[in-house]
Amino acid sequence: MSLESILSGVADAARAANRDAADVTLIAVSKVQPLERVVAILEQGHRVFGENRVQEAAQKWPELMERYAGVALHIIGPLQTNKARQAMELAHAIHSLDRPKLAQTLARLAQERGACPDLYIQVNTGAEAQKAGILPDAADDFVQECRSMDLPVVGLMCIPPVDEDPAPHFQMLADMAARNGLSGLSMGMSSDYATAIAHGATHVRVGSAIFGERVPT
Repeated sequence: MSLESILSGVADAARAANRDAADVTLIAVSKVQPLERVVAILEQGHRVFGENRVQEAAQKWPELMERYAGVALHIIGPLQTNKARQAMELAHAIHSLDRPKLAQTLARLAQERGACPDLYIQVNTGAEAQKAGILPDAADDFVQECRSMDLPVVGLMCIPPVDEDPAPHFQMLADMAARNGLSGLSMGMSSDYATAIAHGATHVRVGSAIFGERVPT
């Protein structure tokens, strides 16, 4: 596939859901992608990218941000507390706020810096033991806890179980966001972004369908 075909697919899914395509942001997930592929997408005019690992993002993006104006970098993978400062310096948004200790660290750093990226709370909608994220039953309280620390929580994020229909998980996240007054919904990847958009996704995360298969280093 290609950037153009994914953008077209996003627009089609938005129209099918009676939504404005401009309300859905495509995050091009550039983790473990060769630099030349990333540059090719930048040259096509795309400016919103996602990285899983802070270390990889730090090696790749500062120089690219100097070369290409208007880049917005989203950290979408698990974030270690010892990488939080670096993530906050690099990213426009962090999609993996998944535990109280990380919230406390981000709050302390935000006070020190006087600024904080937009934050999405990761919810483990499938209650999977191996997956990070706040459990659904604890999510409402965690949103309030983060707000009490003055953290700029703008939305929720989820990754449904791979062997389940994602639609109920997306609906759960949308309902959770609505009752907490949150407008951001980071959900949907290459195989299910159309379903996510139908359930209100504001950010979809697509990698290999844009860049080609990953090249591990």
